[in-house]
Amino acid sequence: MRKTIFKKLEAQGLITNYNRLRKNLPPKLPKKVNIWDETFREGIKTPTAYLTYVEQVKLAKLMDETGIATINLGVPALSENEKQNIKRLNNESYKNTALTASAQPSQKSIDTCLETGVKQITLETPFNQFNLKHRLKQTQQQILQKTTEAIQYARKRGATIHFMLMDGARTSLEDIQQIFEVAADAGASTLGIADTVGFLRPLSMRYLVSHVRDGLPESVRKNVPLAIHCHNDFGLATANTLAAVEEGVTELHTSIAGFGERAGIAPFEEVVASLELLFNIDTGIDLSKINRVSQAAEKAFALPIQFHKPIVGENIFAHEVEEQVEEVMAYPLLFEPFPPEIVGRETSLFVGRNTGQTVIQQVLERAGIRASPRQMDELFRHIKGPQERLDKGEAQMTFYQVKKLMRDLLKGYTMDEFWRLVEQVTHQKPKLPTVEKKPQKDEDE
Repeated sequence: MRKTIFKKLEAQGLITNYNRLRKNLPPKLPKKVNIWDETFREGIKTPTAYLTYVEQVKLAKLMDETGIATINLGVPALSENEKQNIKRLNNESYKNTALTASAQPSQKSIDTCLETGVKQITLETPFNQFNLKHRLKQTQQQILQKTTEAIQYARKRGATIHFMLMDGARTSLEDIQQIFEVAADAGASTLGIADTVGFLRPLSMRYLVSHVRDGLPESVRKNVPLAIHCHNDFGLATANTLAAVEEGVTELHTSIAGFGERAGIAPFEEVVASLELLFNIDTGIDLSKINRVSQAAEKAFALPIQFHKPIVGENIFAHEVEEQVEEVMAYPLLFEPFPPEIVGRETSLFVGRNTGQTVIQQVLERAGIRASPRQMDELFRHIKGPQERLDKGEAQMTFYQVKKLMRDLLKGYTMDEFWRLVEQVTHQKPKLPTVEKKPQKDEDE
């Protein structure tokens, strides 16, 4: 349906679609991509988020029905409860999707994954100098050796390995190519770059991906697909994911509604709709189920999706009645980028306080209704009454109470509060390193 509608409009010369111009289609653009869902890996890092096992099963089943290629169930090594949840999720039946879980390059972490029954493992490690010095506190050679040993160890036990380079977007080309070659030689099935702090621009992403790919041995380029994992700190996760696709990347990490730590990662619905409708790329996703999946995630996370959110927001297909009401009803594409039913939505019209009296009178007359001035006044009292009677101060107070509640849930324990709790429970005073505070300068200096 989506292709037929746009092609008809283009053929009649009614619209111009610059997206379809051959010169605007990158030569490395793939015909098909695979969508990886990271909602259970990244989404649960969303502040205040918590998913019960029942909620996870329901979401996983919906993702499977929707056509998501791979679901990352999370990190088994995080806790025993997480490990058992992943084990139970893995024992559920799925028709379309494969399952993976995340691990660090160590036998212990891999064993924890294998104990859940998951047959695919996403091995994650950073490799740039900043992480080596301050996070891993190891040398490059140590990480290369651990990566090789971990991949070989997992493969000998029947697991498929997907290698993901954390903070890859801030790692030198030489280092990326070095660890990618090591991972590929050890038997990794995919090689992924993570823009862990969402620091790239789309043009920079294209540069990085193209140079990484071109620097790899031909056998790796042909046989090992590239993956991309983009965070949204600058609001560029979708754009950067699409930029990677323009350079031939086929394995795309997304999360429903973009849920994830900090600003989240590339939103599933934005990436899929953009690829299908703007690039004409097959994602394997049933677009009509996108809205249903998003609503289920919103309910499970108990976090509202903003009304102006692309694709799945409340307002994206809502229009206040104006003079063109008949045109909107007859030809929604005059004011919408695509038919909403494609993603399981529908166009909605509403009469509000900004709808002019003349417009309402015209709407009534077209429906064969002639209202007197007194009746028009009464209509307007009903239309504007609820908003005028609304105590905005009370509404704002409620809003800030909810916001404070969410902030309190988000905060958890501050470190000071945590150490006071530790002292209370263990009856031991923590020996913490003292941080010398710099003297504050007087404002007049």
